[in-house]
Amino acid sequence: MENTAKTVELLNDLILINNDRIVGFERAIKEIEESDENRDLIPVFLRCIDDSRRFKMELGGEVQVLGHDIEQGTSISGKLHRAWIDVKEAFTDHDRRTLLEECEHGEDAIKKAYYDAMAEGGLPSYIVEMLSDQESVIVDAHDEIRDLRDSVE
Repeated sequence: MENTAKTVELLNDLILINNDRIVGFERAIKEIEESDENRDLIPVFLRCIDDSRRFKMELGGEVQVLGHDIEQGTSISGKLHRAWIDVKEAFTDHDRRTLLEECEHGEDAIKKAYYDAMAEGGLPSYIVEMLSDQESVIVDAHDEIRDLRDSVE
């Protein structure tokens, strides 16, 4: 991935999947608030939203430094995947375990997106370092959601 256009495309794809993640967790919070159950999950989901907003800012900053425009919206037509789009449709009328399973599925998707992005090769080392730092936070969030799911009887 030696050229700037490919790097920008990859960064913009990650921006879109972070947008998907934000929309997915916002939808989960809305469903929780409407059902008045599982309110203890809201801080976890808000933290994930905040993380993705921060990641978008970091990724977008690099896109702009490279002289390109930042992608807006979600990855409905994105190349990496559409898992969070599917996840956000699956929340209605589900129990705690199912809600957490759907969130974990979305987290699996963003983990894969970051893994695939770093596996491309040819990225500048400072971008790889940024992606690695972001991926670490995403893996921790995934594991927290998985552990919460596993604690449901």
